Amino acid sequence: MMNKILVSACLMGLKVRYNGKEKAQMTHQLARWQQEQRLVIHCPELAAGLPVPRPPAEIAWADGKDVMCGQARIIENTGRDVTEHYQLAAWLALRAAQEAGCTAALLTDGSPTCGSQFIYNGSFSSQHKSGMGVAASLLAEHGIVVFSETQLAGLVSWIEERERTALQN
Repeated sequence: MMNKILVSACLMGLKVRYNGKEKAQMTHQLARWQQEQRLVIHCPELAAGLPVPRPPAEIAWADGKDVMCGQARIIENTGRDVTEHYQLAAWLALRAAQEAGCTAALLTDGSPTCGSQFIYNGSFSSQHKSGMGVAASLLAEHGIVVFSETQLAGLVSWIEERERTALQN
């Protein structure tokens, strides 16, 4: 069984981040997985109709799970509430992952959407805190294992173990 992986588009070199840049992490491993057609390259924010570039946005003093439960908001540095756009982004990421049969996701840390290890604290002061963004949280809640771009080695090990176990059964 070949495991499929949802990957943040910015990690694959696409200029879709809020500032119009990418955060390319294209490694030999990702290139190989792309050739094997394992990767589902997706930008939740772009899928939800947010423009590039766009104002920076942060989860106001909470995390992605709180936003998805309606208990917190995502605010741009302009003061505009963009919670509904980011909630839609999370649902679209989940749908893309489920439709493709993804078992894991490799996402960009720090993002209010894709952060899995940390997000910014809502003060727009470059201070981050432990927590997940809206898409990372929703994916994890639905059984998709989420890794940040700094955890690529862990993702490789996780995939190898799953596939080794599947071959033995």
